[in-house]
Amino acid sequence: MSQAFEESKTFINPLELPYQDPLTTPLDELDVARPQLFEKDEHWAYFERLRKEAPVHYCKDSAFGPYWSISSYKHIKEVDQTHNIFSSEPAITIDDQDADFKLPMFIAMDQPKHDEQRKVVQPAVVPRNLQKFESVIRERTCSILDEIPHNEEFDWVDKVSIELTTMMLATIFGFPMEERRKLTYWSDVATGGVFKDFSEESQQQAQAELINCLTAFTEIWHDRVKNPGEFDMITMLAHNETTKDMVNDPMEYLGNLLLLIVGGNDTTRNSMTGSVYALNKYMSEYDKLRADESLIPNMVAEVIRWQTPLAHMRRKAKQDVELNGKLIKAGDKVVMWYVSGNRDETVFEDPHRLIIDRKNARQHISFGFGIHRCMGNRLAEMQLKILWEEAQKRFKFIEVMGEPERSQSVFVKGYNNMSVRVQRK
Repeated sequence: MSQAFEESKTFINPLELPYQDPLTTPLDELDVARPQLFEKDEHWAYFERLRKEAPVHYCKDSAFGPYWSISSYKHIKEVDQTHNIFSSEPAITIDDQDADFKLPMFIAMDQPKHDEQRKVVQPAVVPRNLQKFESVIRERTCSILDEIPHNEEFDWVDKVSIELTTMMLATIFGFPMEERRKLTYWSDVATGGVFKDFSEESQQQAQAELINCLTAFTEIWHDRVKNPGEFDMITMLAHNETTKDMVNDPMEYLGNLLLLIVGGNDTTRNSMTGSVYALNKYMSEYDKLRADESLIPNMVAEVIRWQTPLAHMRRKAKQDVELNGKLIKAGDKVVMWYVSGNRDETVFEDPHRLIIDRKNARQHISFGFGIHRCMGNRLAEMQLKILWEEAQKRFKFIEVMGEPERSQSVFVKGYNNMSVRVQRK
């Protein structure tokens, strides 16, 4: 997607911006939307300052144009739940789409169209259908964990996190299982994980790859029209009165595909990796887990809070509105930093620590609030829960061998690779 933005005619490469000290930079100049901060895991001090000094903060100059940062739990929740004032259109990320490559998707739509399109695919992840997935997820998890070598280094991201989430995506889409890694690749292309230099050439390459995604799924659509699947999202879209003509608007079809691919891939995949990393970082919590595996469900919620796999969501003010004494004007870009809200000291005690028996872990905001709350949250939790149930049966310890390589993104807060080794029981 393009890095040329509505508010600025001049292209600014965020990777080339000068360093800002989180404590001494004048508040009105502070810009937290810098990919390198997240890649280096150095964003925490910036958000801590914003929460204390300006939980509703205006940045007048950034690579992504001017924007408001909403960094406190309280105000994030207020913005997210007030969809009549804060619109999801035209996009959910701080970077604006290229005018010639716009990708409409239901998460970036307001009512009623949002509700109409969301309810078409929602049945894929309702509780009764999740029960059907559980045995499949467990079987695949067992198979992958059984293949892991004892006391040998390997990349957990590639071997476990990507493999498990991509198989689930292929199942939900009815995508050819032998080609499932294409889904991971397209997800990474869409979120900037493949073409990373923000150049015009990279943008064009990314768009070309996403057209390949569209081509593949258009073929699947036409096949599902003639041969409906028993249970997959493309069949649901192709046979519902609300969405049966979506294929005739290729960019809207592609936009919704990418929404579902990224939503099903990045969030679960990065929580799976983050869980291993966090337990190594806070070894006393790993000891708690080994002593009491009934803590796994609560640990799952705490991991999702601690990791916050999507760092932000963006809105646009529909009208002038006052928030925390600041006037946000109609048309202003408003960015809810979930990654900051989940570390809000007024809500979560000792917020930077992973605490697997944290009493209010489920109050995290990683899935959002209101009409746009992540519809696949229960599926994500199930996959993470099963992973740790089966891992604890097999391994004494999963040891992280060094700092992971993190994503260079202000949207997806994740990992490219992480070397580990396991000690089997």
